[in-house]
Amino acid sequence: QVQLVESGGGLVQPGGSLRLSCAASGFTSEDYGIGWFRQAPGKEREGVSCISRGYGTTYYADSVKGRFTISRDNVKNTIYLQMNNVKSEDTAVYYCAADSGGSCTFNQYVYHYWGQGTQVTVSS
Repeated sequence: QVQLVESGGGLVQPGGSLRLSCAASGFTSEDYGIGWFRQAPGKEREGVSCISRGYGTTYYADSVKGRFTISRDNVKNTIYLQMNNVKSEDTAVYYCAADSGGSCTFNQYVYHYWGQGTQVTVSS
């Protein structure tokens, strides 16, 4: 059974750091493109970062570039999103998603599998 489970969310102060995890099961995540998306209250879901299969080309939304880093641990079959210098506008539910085509894209329609999401709240 294919499953993605996010964890690591919580309450963090502005300027702080958080690392989100996306644990994959039922498939080999390194063979898939993985995307991180987020949805803030009253807003549409948007792409945050992604990593392609193989060489692992990465891409970041302008709003998080230089602050967030996506990475893989193929042994643990887990993908991470390191969030540094977080801002209040980073508050959202964060989702990871997997694309069997292996691409790194913010086109949500190509992603076959989605996690349930983890809440990140940035507040003092």
